Amino acid sequence: MNTYIPLAGRILLAAIFLVAGAGKVFGFAGTQQYMAAYGIPFTAPLALAALLTEIVGGLLLLAGFKAKYAAGVLCAFLIPTTLIFHTNFADQIQSIMFLKNLAIMGGLLYVVAYGAGDLSLDKRLSS
Repeated sequence: MNTYIPLAGRILLAAIFLVAGAGKVFGFAGTQQYMAAYGIPFTAPLALAALLTEIVGGLLLLAGFKAKYAAGVLCAFLIPTTLIFHTNFADQIQSIMFLKNLAIMGGLLYVVAYGAGDLSLDKRLSS
């Protein structure tokens, strides 16, 4: 079990970042509009940075390569994202998104603390 569970956890955590990053690739203008609606300046470079963080971080996490660092960066990325876009607690959907991000941060912190597990490039390259 301890061999496969960390891999399953990484797959599930990486999936949300890869899907969100792909959404930004195919809906870049919409991402910029969403950010602008929240008063974010410089939407093009910041949306690009978010897209790259999600895709590169998601892929590194999925592969288990430098997974502790990738998880740390993704967790740090979620802090301002959550505080900027998901604090309208009068809106039930935003409350759920806030809690979802907290749960994702919890999972990422586990990877930061315990690593990627046996089925990972980190483990394979260290052997």
